Order: sequence, then C-alpha cells, then structure tokens
Amino acid sequence: MTVRNLQVALDPSGITRPPGGDDVARHAAPDAGGLSSGDAAQRLARDGGNVLPARRPPPLWRRVMSQLRDPLVLVLLAAAGFTLATADYTDASVILFVIVVNTTVGVIQEVKAERAISALSALTAPSARVVRDDAHREVPAADLVVGDLLVLAEGDIVPADGHLVEASALLIDEAALTGESAPVDKSVGPDGPTADVSAGTVVVRGRGQALITATGAASAMGRIAAMMTSAPAMTPLQRRLAGVGRLLAAAALVLCAVVLALGVFRGQPLQLMIVTAITLVVAAVPESLPAVVTLSLALGARRMTARNAVIRRLPAVETLGSVTVLATDKTGTLTEGQMVLRQLWTPTGEALVEGSGYAPHGDIRRDGTVVVDGDVPDLSQLLRAAVLCNDGSLHPPDDDSPDWLPVGDPTEVALLTAAAKLGIDRETLHAQQPRIGEEPFDSVRKRMSTTHQLPDGTTRVVCKGAPESVLQPTVLADPAGLIALATARADALAADGYRVLAVAHADRTPSADSGSLEQGLTLLGLVAILDPPRTSAAATIAACQRAGITPVLITGDHPATAGAIAAELGIIGAGDDVVDCRTADPGAHAGQGARVFARATPQQKVAIIDALRTAGQVVAMTGDGVNDGPALHRADIGVAMGKRGTEVARQAADLVLADDELGTVVAAAEEGRRVYANVRRFLLYALSGGAAEIAVMLAGPFVGLALPLLPAQILWINLITHGLPGLALGSEPVDADVMDKPPRPPSETILGAGLWQRILRVGAVIAAVTIGVGIWAHTTDRPWQTLTFLALGVTQLAVALGSRARPGTRANPMLLAAVAAALVLQLAGIYLPPLQSLLGTQPLAITDLLIVTAVASLGYAAIRLDRRLHTTRRPPPTP
Repeated sequence: MTVRNLQVALDPSGITRPPGGDDVARHAAPDAGGLSSGDAAQRLARDGGNVLPARRPPPLWRRVMSQLRDPLVLVLLAAAGFTLATADYTDASVILFVIVVNTTVGVIQEVKAERAISALSALTAPSARVVRDDAHREVPAADLVVGDLLVLAEGDIVPADGHLVEASALLIDEAALTGESAPVDKSVGPDGPTADVSAGTVVVRGRGQALITATGAASAMGRIAAMMTSAPAMTPLQRRLAGVGRLLAAAALVLCAVVLALGVFRGQPLQLMIVTAITLVVAAVPESLPAVVTLSLALGARRMTARNAVIRRLPAVETLGSVTVLATDKTGTLTEGQMVLRQLWTPTGEALVEGSGYAPHGDIRRDGTVVVDGDVPDLSQLLRAAVLCNDGSLHPPDDDSPDWLPVGDPTEVALLTAAAKLGIDRETLHAQQPRIGEEPFDSVRKRMSTTHQLPDGTTRVVCKGAPESVLQPTVLADPAGLIALATARADALAADGYRVLAVAHADRTPSADSGSLEQGLTLLGLVAILDPPRTSAAATIAACQRAGITPVLITGDHPATAGAIAAELGIIGAGDDVVDCRTADPGAHAGQGARVFARATPQQKVAIIDALRTAGQVVAMTGDGVNDGPALHRADIGVAMGKRGTEVARQAADLVLADDELGTVVAAAEEGRRVYANVRRFLLYALSGGAAEIAVMLAGPFVGLALPLLPAQILWINLITHGLPGLALGSEPVDADVMDKPPRPPSETILGAGLWQRILRVGAVIAAVTIGVGIWAHTTDRPWQTLTFLALGVTQLAVALGSRARPGTRANPMLLAAVAAALVLQLAGIYLPPLQSLLGTQPLAITDLLIVTAVASLGYAAIRLDRRLHTTRRPPPTP
C-alpha cells in the first residue's frame, strides 16, 4: 500500500487556534512560583471560567414553529381547515391530533440533541493542582486561567490546554481527542516547551508541569464543542416526505379547482360542489402518513433495541436504511481496542503469540509447536527482559472487575500478558531481580533502560525502545550483519502495521563504568504489537459490501497501521492508497473515492463527512471518542459505542451500540430498510385509494353517475381505510433478501423506483371496479350510490391485504385484524340506521353484498400481480 503526500497547510492539532492568550503564554517565561492569587482572580474575571459556554436554547414557540414549517404538516393543517369548513369535527380532530403528536416528538428530540454540548463538560477534571503564591494548591478546574502553572501526575485528566515546561517519563493518552491507539510520550527540549497537552486527555504515566495557554471555549475541548453547534440536517426520509408534501399540496389545489369547475358546469349546486371539492382535497392527502411513519419508526426503534442498537433520534431508524457509506474509526470499533503482542523475533527464530485482550490465555507457537518457559531459551530471555524493563501491571478479575485489568502503558501491559502466556510470573521475576536503577523513556532517546540486581552480585541492564533507537552500533555490541538483519525485519513488521520494539540486555560487574549503561548491549530480539481486528469485523465489512454499503476507515492512527487493518478486513486491496491527512487534503480525496484516512483530526473528519455528503452519499459515522463528536454530529447518522464510548460521543450520536459491535449497525440498517419499505407500502396503498376516489368523482358524471359519492361517504371511506389498516401496514416484516440489495440512490424520491406508476395502475383498477359496480347498479335500478360506496371501500381493503410482505403467513396479524375491523365499519355504514342517516346509504340485499365483495377481490389480485411485474421489471443492481 502507498501513502499519498500532497502538501497542504494544516494546523498540527487539526483545530484552528485562537490568537491572543495562547501566543502570549507560549513565549512567556513561567515563574517557578506560579501566578499570584490576585493576578489569577483578575484573569478569571477578564477571561471567564474554564468551562464550556452554554448555548442559549431557543424558546419553545420557536421550536414548535420550526416543526410546523414541514411541508407535509402544512398540507395537514390545510386539510384540517377544510374539514372544519365542512363541519366534520371528527376528521379535523384526528388530523390535528397527529400534528400535535409529531410536533411534540420533534421538539423532544431536538432538546435531547443539545445534550451533546453539555456532555463535554463532564470530561473536565473537577479540580486541578497548580502552583500559586509559591505553593502547590488544589483549585476547582473551572477557576484555572491562562498563565497558571499546572501540576500533572499519573491518572490526572488534563483540565486545560498547555505547554509543558517540565516532564519526567510523561505519557499522555490522547485517544479520546486524536484517535491514536498508543499513548504519546511528552518531553521538554533544552530550549523550552516542545510539547503540548490538551484538555480531556489522561496522564497514563509520569509527571510534569505545564503552562496553561487556553481554557474553556478556547481549549481543544471547547473548539470541538463549537463544531457541534449546527442544527442536525434533515434525514433522507424527511427530505423525501417534504417533496411528497409539496407535490400533494399542488395536486390537491389543482384537483379542487377542476372538480369544482366540472360540477358547476354540469349544473350541480355551487355549495355542494364546494363541499365535494374540499372533501376530495382531504382524500388526496394521506393524513395517516405521519402516524404511519411515527409508528414504523417506533417499532423499528424497539426492534433495534432488542438487537443492542439504541435509537436516540427516531428519524435515524429510517436513515440507516438509506446509508450508502459507513465511515468507521479503527481503535475499538474495527479492532479490539487493546494492545496485543502478536509476533516475537530473535536471532534464533520467530514465534507467534495467540489469544486476544489482556487475559493471559493463549499459546505461543514456534514452527507450529506450543512452547513454554524453559523450552526456548531465546524467547524466555526476550520476554523476561521485557517484564523487567516494564512499569505496567496486570491485575486478575475480582468482584469489582470481571476482566483482567491493565494498569499503565497498554504496550507494556501487552508485554506482561505475552510473558504470562509463556509461564513467566512478573512478581516472582521482580523479586529475584529487583530494580536498582533506571533511565526513563523520553522522546529524544526513544528507549527505556533499567538496572537489576542479580543473586550473584552482578547487575543486569535491560533496554527496550524503538528499533531505530536500539538497533545502533553505539548501543549494541552485536555484529553489523545481525543489526542489519534485525533492522530489515523491524521495517517489515512496521510496514504490516505493527508497533515494533527492540529489546537488549547486558550483565555488568560492580566495577563497570556507570556512564556506559546503554552501550555494549546484546540484542535479544524484537516484539511486534498491534490492536488486533475484532473477530466479527471482517464478516461485518463483507455484509456491508453485499448490501451495497461502502466501508470507509477514518482514524487518527498511523497510516501503516490503518492500511494494514483495512487490507486485512477487505476495506481496500493490498496495493490501494492510504490518505495521510497530515500531508494530503482529505476532503478532496474523499470526493474521489478514497477509503482509508489516517492521522485525521476532528476537523478533517468533518471535512471527509462533508465531502462524502456533497458527493450525494448518505453517511453513517461510527466513533467512541471526543474527537469523533463533531463528525458524529455532522453525519446523516452518528453511531456511538455504548460500553467504552465517551459520553460526548453518545450524546452526539443518533444511534448507540449497546454491545459495541459494528455488526449491530448492519442489523440496524436492515430495520431501517424495513421502515422505508413499509412507508412506501403505505403510500402505494393510500395514494392509489385516493387516486381512485378522485378518478371516480371525475369520471362518474361522464358515465351517467351524476354524483358517484357524497362528501360524507368519501370522508368515511378515507377514515376507515387510512386509519387502522394504514397503521398496521407499518408493522409489516422485512423482505428476506433486503440486505442482498444495494441501498436506494440518495437522489431517488420516495415515489421513485416505479412507485408512482404503481399507484396509478392500482388506482386505475380500484376506480374501474368501483365505476363498474356503479354502472351495473344504476342500469339494474339498484341503490347504485350505496353499492358504489361499498365497492370503493371493500376494494381498497382488498388492496391492503394484497400489500402484505408475506401473504399466506401469520406475519403481522395486526393487519388482518385491522382490515376485519375496517370491513365491519364499512358494513355498519350501510346497515346501522344512525350511520345510514349520516352517510346517505341504504341497506343492501345479501346477494348484492356478496357480488360486490367478490368483484372487490380484483383489488387483491391487482396488487399481487403488479408487485410481480414490478419485481420482474426492476433493473439489476449496479455492481
């Protein structure tokens, strides 16, 4: 694989730094006694506290108005006005109830989304140690100011941004901020501060002092918060339904005018035709659509929860079904999130280490044979040395922690785990060879050395570090050929994505020159460590690709590591490019189809998401760190890890994976496609019925049916057909092959892919059956208007039965019950005297009832045949 190197001007932090205090503090010489209390108080009053600014929430009325501006809601409001004009208070109440429910849900979800900003504050340390007035003091983290001298120790959360002025073996875990899997060594150069520390990171090891340069909103955490203030964009379903709303609004107005003009032209009373036209407008608007969508989304959310996917924003359920790109981070998502030693190399040979995580379970194999301590002296020496030159510790499970607990640098803990697999006990070894001296790791030497007392009075020096630091003639006494061989092997392992350490040792007599501690050593070997892929990751990536979802890896880790993991999982081929975001424009490459991005900062992750969305993709972004928050917020759907994810990531996300398994996203996407299919199923059913009602009213006068249906009859049919059966269609099961098909094109409208043609075809059949029954009844001197009313309602119910995803099964019994209840209501409108008076119907003979019911079964046959024709004509997916 290759790494692209296109030069661009990028801030190393990835976040634009504000001018002012940062620059002043950078060049200021820190006073060893720190600020005075008075100076600190003045700066606090001037600059404000070290807290993230709270964005003032919009008033309730503005939230409500933003929800009511939705085009479909506007159509429903118009429909409610029309029904009130006709004095149909029942229909008006139903429509207004749906509007109130949808508006309430929207406002609640909007309020929940704003918690993403406040969650950032939880990561700020509640207190901090500073030097003030020539003394160490503990002060609230909110009272820190620019210029304070901050004292850092192992386990501390860094409360503000700063420049180091003192560091001793300081190791900072920046994974939550940068995404890099390994902690970063921090040191101070001879000319002053050379390293920064950032708010929200954690001190893994060592100690130090830092001059604070930015607090609150100006800190790295604050700048990330500023990137998460934009309102969430409309989901694909919301955009599509908005288009449908605009289309229905225009069509309703045109039809209203046409029907009104035709009726008046044919001599019908003006008042009657006005009421009829308004009634047809209501018929053209599927007022149950918001309720169907809400129910489908709620049921989808409940099913997702059962599959460990917790939905935070209801529209995100459907968005998952629209996803065309799954952008994922690496550490902890595609990988285990734990450093594991995988390979050992010594001048004698190599060995493979099995097992996962920090539990010391698994074998070490050489040439396929399991080996233990004592069988292979070279491996025993290598791992014993790695245990001695080590500050980490590994604690077994107990009542408080069911898993093995690593303490310290994850890389060092991985060495302890591998040694335990060989049978080496850390405590026993340290008791036999106690440490009597050390040279801590620093970024200049890139190695760590320790001195141990041996039982015979001699001392043993053990050194471990980066290969380029240890594999040097100034350090090793080995032949040049062996050093070259080890260097070549270290380079090969690094190219495969491993983090490689070299280990050497030497035994010294008490008279040895102490100044030559790291000279004249003997190479023991190399250790290759990585954060291994999850066992399920490859299958998940393959499932995404089968479903037409393109996986994209975005990580803050090293390009070689990112490329190796991506190639192993099948995201890219072995020779494909990896975009190094330090030297290349990630947004430009994202638009060109790049699939792996390394060393990505929070700003660059957002740029990648924006570029993908601009290219017309529907993007799901997964993440768990603070650095992922802005990208999770910007993506069409943000997916956070529930177990190890930060609260910032969880609050910024639309979907939280309770089991931290990426495969759960695929299961959730299946539910999303189910929701969208059911919404389209309802639209086919409801709009074909509405189209049939309009066609009957338009065509009836031309075939001798002066006024085929009364306004009350149209409203009654609309109520019983779009009510319970329409809602029940939202519970239809998913098609068996739904995840073997590509996602629908992002530009496709909800009536696309042949749906509007299907609506016209099915609507034509319903209209033909209805008009046919009306003509037959009129010519045979039967109560033709009542029979027309019956035919239109029953034929639509037959279409509802034929719309089932799995006809002939017991799937979704709710639909069967809903159709039966609607049929009873339809018959009640004919045979119950109060409803006869309200609807203008007459009781029918049983023979007429049976004839119409039999003919109405053509609706069932039509929808089933149309589905088969639609499936046959559907073009094959693009490979």
